[in-house]
Amino acid sequence: QVQLVESGGGLVQPGGSTRLSCTASGASVSLYTTAWYRQAPGKQRDLVASSPTTGPQYYAELVKGRFTISRDNAKNTVYLQMNTLKPEDTAVYYCNLNRWDSIYWGQGTQVTVSS
Repeated sequence: QVQLVESGGGLVQPGGSTRLSCTASGASVSLYTTAWYRQAPGKQRDLVASSPTTGPQYYAELVKGRFTISRDNAKNTVYLQMNTLKPEDTAVYYCNLNRWDSIYWGQGTQVTVSS
C-alpha cells in the first residue's frame, strides 16, 4: 500500500519562503515520477512541478524561478522549496506519485500567503 504524507506549509508572509515535504511509504520515490499540485478555493487542481526519473524537471510558468522540486532518496521524500511567495500561491498543496498501477496522492497541506 502506497502512502504519501505531506508536511510543512502554514502561514507565510508575502516574499517569504517555506518548504513542503512529502514522505512516501510502500514505493520508492527514486523509481517513479513525483509531482506537486495545488488547488485554490473554487479552482481546479493544477500541476506546479514534477520530477521524472530521467529528463528535465517541469515547472508551471507561474512558479518558474521561485519553486524548486527535489528528492532525497535515502529519506524517500520529495520536497518543494517555495521562495518569494505571493498571495496567489495560497492553496492546498498535494504531492503525487505516478506508479505503473495507479496515481497516488497525499492528503494535502495548506499554504497561506498573507500579511
